[in-house]
Amino acid sequence: MTETTANAAPILPEASSRLMRQATYASICVALVLIVAKLVAWGVSDSLSLMATLIDSTLDALASLINLLAVRHALSPADRDHRFGHGKAEALAGLGQATFIAGSAGYLLLEASRRFFNPQPVEAYGIGMAVMVFSIVATLGLLAFQRQVIRKTGSVAITADSLHYKTDLMVNGSVIVALWLSVEGWPGFDPLFAVAIALYILYSAWEIVSQAFDHLMDKELPDEEREQIKAIARSHRKVRGMHDLRSRRSGMATFIQLHL
Repeated sequence: MTETTANAAPILPEASSRLMRQATYASICVALVLIVAKLVAWGVSDSLSLMATLIDSTLDALASLINLLAVRHALSPADRDHRFGHGKAEALAGLGQATFIAGSAGYLLLEASRRFFNPQPVEAYGIGMAVMVFSIVATLGLLAFQRQVIRKTGSVAITADSLHYKTDLMVNGSVIVALWLSVEGWPGFDPLFAVAIALYILYSAWEIVSQAFDHLMDKELPDEEREQIKAIARSHRKVRGMHDLRSRRSGMATFIQLHL
């Protein structure tokens, strides 16, 4: 039986580690800045949609902190008790993030249902609009950086974190629409948009759980990648045949086992 591991990215492990740490630091910094900005905007506007995105940013900061700790642990070298390394710490971090996200969505649904039957006017919507535009610009910058890191490292934790901020783009855009509609005389749209945001957050949590579960349960690589592995093995002039191909991912590493 032959076993090999392959990094998910065409760069050195040291470079991957540095990029992943930089991505987690950037995520935490952006989340903290957005929390402060949205807290001020929510305080002056009393918008439920703004509160929804404030909660989302707060949970993003907590999730990013979990990511930072998980990434540092996942990047630690293999030891006597963990011969395959600590890559699955990233998947565990993904499950933790999903728990935070689902909890925030449940709270938003409860608050939105209460506010829907007792709508309240939105105040100082101009500040809220400005904060949302700033949030979109900051999030786009972070996503661009995360996309480069994911492409080079294949990190599960950074991918999960990026999903949060992709959701934030939709959330922030919908809040702008909700604020405008509320000012135009439809205050009921504020909690209605909050419900839509909560449902989308729940969907995002499910995606993260599904991906993390696949890693923890050692799901096989896609058929296309398995066929590539078979082709590479059979292309060697001394290989007469192969069978029992097994594969899995753990963090940045891909593990392959086969009989030649």
